[in-house]
Formats: sequence, structure tokens, C-alpha cells
Amino acid sequence: MNMVEHFREMALNNAWSNQRLLSACARLSDADFAAERVSFFPSLKAPLNHILLVDRYYLDALREGGRGYAIFDDELPYGTLPALAEAQRESDRQLIDFCNRLAEADLARAVKLDRAARGIKQETVASVLPHLFIHQIHHRGQAHAMLSGTTVKPPQLDEFFLFEDRAATLPELDAIGLSRP
Repeated sequence: MNMVEHFREMALNNAWSNQRLLSACARLSDADFAAERVSFFPSLKAPLNHILLVDRYYLDALREGGRGYAIFDDELPYGTLPALAEAQRESDRQLIDFCNRLAEADLARAVKLDRAARGIKQETVASVLPHLFIHQIHHRGQAHAMLSGTTVKPPQLDEFFLFEDRAATLPELDAIGLSRP
């Protein structure tokens, strides 16, 4: 598997993991979703909004959209889980589409990141994508831990890449309108 194929798989894994986590959160009441919890973020609503905003931020930079740090002007744009889940699914589809269009030569392309007071920093597609995926994993882990403090069992999020796990992921990807190569 080359890096482009790996990034495509990571984008699918991201969508699958988000769907699993958000589906588990959907079994919570609105009050439980917004309830104060012990973590880096004060509620489940906060890290899940943060994941989406950071996805949008990096995808905007990767596509040279020009929105930059303004994406963070509203840190909690989605107060309800259904609206947040729909927005996350759309963002996930955009990231998958971006990765599906990548060619190996694209990985060296310069990406300008608006770092607010630190200025514009230059990275590459090959450095931004793994950073984005690690960011998502990190904050999904925080939300996963918070979910374990509720009546809803946190979903398994690490059974995606092994050959023995592929068969189980296919129906779930199909259910959200995605397929796996």
C-alpha cells in the first residue's frame, strides 16, 4: 500500500469511526449529550464540535479555500447531535473525496496554514493529512472516554484495518453510503 492508498483508507476509517461514535452518542438524551463531564472538554458536545471544526479547517487549507482561522469563530456551531452528525458526515465525505482524488505527486504540494497570531505556516499535503487523522483519533478517544461515564457502551473503534475486520466494516460503510476498495 502506498501513501495515497493509506490516506484513502484513513479517510474511510475516519468516517466509519465517526459514524460509530456518533451513533452511540445518539442513544443519549440531549441533556446527557450536553452534560458537564470530567475531561479536557467539558461535555461530549464540545470535542465532537471541535473535531468537525478542525476537519473543516485542515480541509479548507488542503483545498486552498481561504477561510483559515475564521472557521473557529463559533466553537460550538452545533448544539444538537442530529445536526452535528449530519455536518460531520458531510465533512467526512469531503475528506474522502479529497483523498480519492490524490495522486502521489500531490503529497509534496505546499499547504498554507493560517495559524492566527503565529502567522501563515507552510506544510505539505503529506504532513497535514496524518496530522488531521491523529487529531481526530486523539479527540475521539476523549469523547469515547466520556461516553464510558454514561449508560451507553462506547463502541469499538479500532477494528478496521486488519483483514479479519474488513467483512464487519463493509455493511457499516454501505449503510452510510460508502464503500471500501
